[in-house]
Amino acid sequence: MTDMRAFRDAVVERAAGGSAEPTAADARTAGVRTAVLVEGPSDLAAVEVLAGRLGRDLAAEGVCVVPMGGAMSVGRFAALLGPPGLGLRLTGLCDEHEQGFYRRGFDRAGAGRAAFFVCVADLEDELIRTLGLPRIEEVLAAEGDLPAWHTFVRQPAQRDRPPERRLRRFLGTRSGRKIRYGRLLAEALAPDGLPAPLDAFFRHL
Repeated sequence: MTDMRAFRDAVVERAAGGSAEPTAADARTAGVRTAVLVEGPSDLAAVEVLAGRLGRDLAAEGVCVVPMGGAMSVGRFAALLGPPGLGLRLTGLCDEHEQGFYRRGFDRAGAGRAAFFVCVADLEDELIRTLGLPRIEEVLAAEGDLPAWHTFVRQPAQRDRPPERRLRRFLGTRSGRKIRYGRLLAEALAPDGLPAPLDAFFRHL
């Protein structure tokens, strides 16, 4: 195991009950010093893109962003990566309604003072509110998804919803769309216009 991606894959496999056994030596070989716990692959995609927009090389900084497949797994990942396990510095990004999982998971792992950052209501919502509907529709148009979006918002169930909730629902209606737009919306942000939780997160790393 020689690189950050291989290390991350081994951690995810181990946390899922697989046979991989990442060690502290593997972490040192991969140059990992900090583990960032995020819910899933769309969050990973957005964080990677935003880091690039800020001129940050997370791998070179020893930062490994780990998608857990759901916030309820944070205790397992914190125990594996934090003080009881590989001894890495822990941080994370979570949705507003998930902060209790993070707090309890970090506390049980002896990393209760580790900082994690809370998005309102989630990372996609932060990107949507910061960019605004007109800019996001430009991104949808560039990807050929604007007709599908217009059809979606005409559905009776969507007519009375706020635009932000419509967009979040739309991004989750097709497999892979949420991950793809996690990257695209992050790319559309100005480096000096990050939402407050993400700005604080990158300053903390």
